[in-house]
Amino acid sequence: MKLKNQTIDLGLSGYDELFMTEQERADTRKPKVEELPLSELTPFKNHPFKVKNDAEMAELMKSIADSGVLSPALARPREGGGYELISGHRRLAACKALGMDAMPVIVRDLTDEEAVITMVDSNLQREHILPSEKAFAYKMKLDALRHQGKASTQVAQKLSVEKVGDDAGVSKDTIRRFIRLTNLVPELLDMVDEKKISFNPAVELSYLDESQQRAFLEAMDGTQNAPSLSQAQRLKKLAMEGRFSYDVAFAVMGEAKK
Repeated sequence: MKLKNQTIDLGLSGYDELFMTEQERADTRKPKVEELPLSELTPFKNHPFKVKNDAEMAELMKSIADSGVLSPALARPREGGGYELISGHRRLAACKALGMDAMPVIVRDLTDEEAVITMVDSNLQREHILPSEKAFAYKMKLDALRHQGKASTQVAQKLSVEKVGDDAGVSKDTIRRFIRLTNLVPELLDMVDEKKISFNPAVELSYLDESQQRAFLEAMDGTQNAPSLSQAQRLKKLAMEGRFSYDVAFAVMGEAKK
């Protein structure tokens, strides 16, 4: 009796892998670094982290000029061609300023949600991060986690906030307070970044609507005073009671601080 031919699956990806060492197999699975033209790299959509020409940028440019780009950037393919940068925006700016044509990049296929989460996590490792950068980064990651898990229940949304906090090493309440800053008008948010307004008063002011925030800005300019936490809390209470106005804000901001 003849036996039929049978294919035995050894769990190997190819004949050559049968003769590889474990280290060689691991090396074949490592992400590949490619030298990509700078013209094919597009910044991440709504990237919340600013690329500034400061002392750190000058130091980065000197390092790249002396030794090249030591750490490859991360990008994903775009539907229309080219690549969307996920991490490495400062390296891209430095390479462009130095007149370079290409830089090392690892390319990965990531969903929109995976790309946002990876972008936020990689940039939050930076030493100096502005409050506004954290605010929009935390919000983007929270929205991505909720969409990724299709979170619709109150419990699922709470778990998403806790996940963002755990990854960042801060409490869920801190995450919520930072995200409140995204409700500030740009002028007020800039003042928070510039330390003209402290974080806690800024959180309270975020409960004012846009017209109230602009009236507050005028009152702050007129009195030349920065708000204390107690003043910001009073202004928030007055706004929620429907008793807020420019005159009221001016009177509160003009009071002598204890």
